[in-house]
Amino acid sequence: MKFFNVKTVTETLEVIAGEFQPNRPPIEVPLIDALEMVLAEDVRSGEQVPHFARSTVDGFAVLARDTYGASDSLPAFLDVTGRIEMGKEAAVRLMEGQAQSIPTGGMLPSGADSVVMIEHVEEVGDMLNVYRQVAPGENIIRAGDDVKAGELVMSAGQRLRPQDLGVLSAIGKTKVRVYPRPVVAILSTGDEIVPADKKDLAPGEIRDINSITIAAAARQCGAVVIEGGIVSDDYASFALRAKELFEESDLLLLSGGSSVGTRDYTEQVMQSLGEPGVLVHGVSIKPGKPTILAKAGRKPVMGLPGHPASALIIFHLFVAPLLQRLQGQKPAAYHQRIPARISRNIASAVGRSDYIRVKLEEREDGMWAVPVFGKSGLISTLVKSDGMVEISANKEGILEGELVHVHLFQ
Repeated sequence: MKFFNVKTVTETLEVIAGEFQPNRPPIEVPLIDALEMVLAEDVRSGEQVPHFARSTVDGFAVLARDTYGASDSLPAFLDVTGRIEMGKEAAVRLMEGQAQSIPTGGMLPSGADSVVMIEHVEEVGDMLNVYRQVAPGENIIRAGDDVKAGELVMSAGQRLRPQDLGVLSAIGKTKVRVYPRPVVAILSTGDEIVPADKKDLAPGEIRDINSITIAAAARQCGAVVIEGGIVSDDYASFALRAKELFEESDLLLLSGGSSVGTRDYTEQVMQSLGEPGVLVHGVSIKPGKPTILAKAGRKPVMGLPGHPASALIIFHLFVAPLLQRLQGQKPAAYHQRIPARISRNIASAVGRSDYIRVKLEEREDGMWAVPVFGKSGLISTLVKSDGMVEISANKEGILEGELVHVHLFQ
């Protein structure tokens, strides 16, 4: 196979951003089912949260100025005129010189502007001795402090986390419009590849690693996975199974068969699925140069390297952002990055982006990234790694002690 449309990492990401978007319309789902799905519309609150002022402690609702100067030796004296119950309206207005007992979360009575904690008072009959002064607003949440009526609570493109579901619940939102979870089909190729559950391997056979790791990575990105099995290096059977899976999915991933070889049919199969066809035929990157990206109609098809570590690195770099696009997620770096210093010199070839697997070590002088070396076929190198460091195409390497940014693996 001849690489005829090799692009840089940046150019490949630009192709993904320019060519792909959600290919299925938004759906409405119950809030409880929306975790890790992506909002398809802006959400504004029709009400304020909380809709009443409330206490954040057990204590007594007071007017703050009535407590000024209070101390252990000279307490302030207030009249206890009521007791507020949880879930009930505070119907009696608080007047100057008065206090009302209030539980955590209880409604603040009108006239009160603060709450003194129960630990700082002594109740003697209908008299309250206050031993510590409070400031206006202390120990209370005012109406609308959390969310104001009409406020933009969440924007389209937000991936919903547990706390996001919480605020939507607080404003009475029980259903949300989201993008469907993308369906990702994975097909492994190669005469040497056998199912992972095969107990006794014949000489030359290799258990299918990529179907497991890539499927797991896709699910981490919110996708539903179709495990398409394994096909041999035969164009007819490869093309037939690829077409079947393509019809059932939003993204087809072909694992293996993308290296230089006389029986390499990946590019031909991808072209056969529809126009415009192959967009990227090789990426100037190590590991992972034999990566192919195509578009058939509105759907993406991607050929991943057969070597397990290479395939997973390419997934992190390109497939994860592609899945973000298919779910309508806001443009954002897929990887969490943290700064660290590289622990040794690493050479690199100009004109190619190198991704070095690293393990993080926290030392007395800060965080260090220790390279984990190994060939792209060794999945164990990723098990030992916390993330990867990019050496950009315009650099000849990085020097020991140089500050780098580690792309963390999930």
